[in-house]
Amino acid sequence: MKKFLVFVTVFMFASFAFAERTYTLKLASTWENTTPVLGKTANDFKKYAETMSNGRLKIRIDTPSKHKAGFGILDFVKSGQYELGYTSLYYYKGKDPKTMFWTAVPFGMTTAEQHAWYYYGGGKELNEKLFDKYGIKTFIMGTTGMQMGGWFKKEINSLADLQGLKFRIPGFGGEVMSKLGVTINTIPTGELYMALEMGTIDAVEWVSPVYDMPLGFHKVAKYYYTGWQEPTGDTQLLINKNVYDKLPEDLRLILEAAARLAGENMQNSGFYQNSVIWQKMKKEFPDVTIKNFPPDVMEALKKATDEILDEEAAKDPLFKEILDSQRNFLKIGREWNKISETAYINNQNENMPKFPQISETNSTVKEQNLSK
Repeated sequence: MKKFLVFVTVFMFASFAFAERTYTLKLASTWENTTPVLGKTANDFKKYAETMSNGRLKIRIDTPSKHKAGFGILDFVKSGQYELGYTSLYYYKGKDPKTMFWTAVPFGMTTAEQHAWYYYGGGKELNEKLFDKYGIKTFIMGTTGMQMGGWFKKEINSLADLQGLKFRIPGFGGEVMSKLGVTINTIPTGELYMALEMGTIDAVEWVSPVYDMPLGFHKVAKYYYTGWQEPTGDTQLLINKNVYDKLPEDLRLILEAAARLAGENMQNSGFYQNSVIWQKMKKEFPDVTIKNFPPDVMEALKKATDEILDEEAAKDPLFKEILDSQRNFLKIGREWNKISETAYINNQNENMPKFPQISETNSTVKEQNLSK
């Protein structure tokens, strides 16, 4: 009886100790804490994960100033150097073109469309099919939403105006522009304003007002074009799959829930701050003009996009499977979007005045670093 009581006591103590085990996970972020909107998201994730787990999860965040590789997050998590990563998957297009499907594709889905496809239209399953080979689990952790088409020093009136244009635009959008005769420039973030001012580049694509205003592009490039290249801009939490599989089920769910909560904060904060900062820019810089690219440019951009996507799909069956899945859902998702939210906005705004035209005023804006 005595031995039995000792066994029960040891078993109960071991069970209690196991239940209360603490897991310390290191997270590598693509962005510094000072980056507008994006910088706060990793900290929100940490707060939610630690609080919901009652301290059983401990998250340590390293930013590029510590790990020195803002675009090395995928490799960090794959190798196990970091258990977690916070990044955008399209940064790894050079490693695997399929990664871009979970951040943004030119002329692709808006945030609402993409998230509906991801959670209910097979996108999550295709994501797992791709990233299982990397030993990584991914969850959406925010979005920049619709991104603007860039700041231009001169107006774009036709396809001819793109010939020889020196444009800083990264990723797939840059590939598409290059097919139309644009000269693509890669310039470090800290040098972009001077490059634009000095004429080293004629235009720069970044994100949206909350991200753009701190860099001061509106002071020297007065045409702000609407977007086509990133109709959404999802960011992701990456988890080393070996680590994920060893976690208790409740902690796995807490990581996913914390990512979604932090991501919702990011999306809502971004929309709010874009709205506020755009009003500020209109007042302080009434010479900034919002422009749409002319129809022939948009048609050519769409044609070039489809050609590049179809060429890649012909070489890679999984790329084709993902592309077909997105295109098929977009057909029905866009139809609903047109007769619901888009129709509502168009009906409300059809009689609104045009955007103001142009006179330079002075403003001092502190430059902040944003990896993109």
